[in-house]
Amino acid sequence: MRRRRRESTTAWLFISPSVLVILGLSLIPVIWSLLLSFQANDLVTPSRWVGMDNYSALFQDPNFVQAVRNTLIYTVLFVPLSIALGLALALALNRRLRFVSLYRTLFFVPFVVSATAQGVLFSFMLDPQVGVVNSLLHRVGLSPQGFLTDPAQALFVLIAITLWSGSGFCVVVYLAALQDVPQTLLEAARLDGAGRWNLLRHIVFPTVMPVTMFLLVWQTITALQVFDLVYVSTKGGPLGSTTLIVFFIWQQAFRNFTAGYGAAAAYVLAVALFGLGLARRLMARRRSPEGNS
Repeated sequence: MRRRRRESTTAWLFISPSVLVILGLSLIPVIWSLLLSFQANDLVTPSRWVGMDNYSALFQDPNFVQAVRNTLIYTVLFVPLSIALGLALALALNRRLRFVSLYRTLFFVPFVVSATAQGVLFSFMLDPQVGVVNSLLHRVGLSPQGFLTDPAQALFVLIAITLWSGSGFCVVVYLAALQDVPQTLLEAARLDGAGRWNLLRHIVFPTVMPVTMFLLVWQTITALQVFDLVYVSTKGGPLGSTTLIVFFIWQQAFRNFTAGYGAAAAYVLAVALFGLGLARRLMARRRSPEGNS
């Protein structure tokens, strides 16, 4: 017993620096920001306790409502499109093709390119005056477009940019999942006369369904946390058409110096993410054999 206690003490001495770092960089900021959300704080002068005023003001703020609406549109379009595109590309690349490894790498490369670099690259390409895209449109006889400077187009252009980069992750995950599809089952179905669509519908899709659920949650969380691309490319404009929720939080806390208000918005997002994760766990438990028993 004494030896076990001594070993436990030694182990805690070794891991205590890491534990302190984790507490200092995660738990303490979470608690501090939660307390901050109940205060009026400009990060300079002493704060003042205001209770739930920040939260009640959020839902009366048209800018917050617009940010939530933009985020929902972005998420509803980006998540299913990225998953569908990733699955289609994975199915196309899951064959014995010449240079297939090169193709897989090329589709994954945009995923590892930072959002900042993407924003700079596409801002130049889509510039209404000197951008290469409008130059190409002019050559084929089409009128120039505003792209990121047009309130009616900017959000959808951002979605297209993130589809270019975000689908690569889905491709890699689906390629790994497709390796688990039983080849003997596929061969047996082909011998029974099953066509390509029936193979996909009755064998491939059910096999990759757990991966699809994972990607659904992962891509949703990714969509709800977009910041870099918005900051670099549009700064939330034009006319707030690309202001997403995380950019709104940064704007309130570090541009308008209403840190308590920004913290309240951050906790609304945190509750939404927590609810999403909880729903995913409940769905996974319901689908598992133990959950059905």
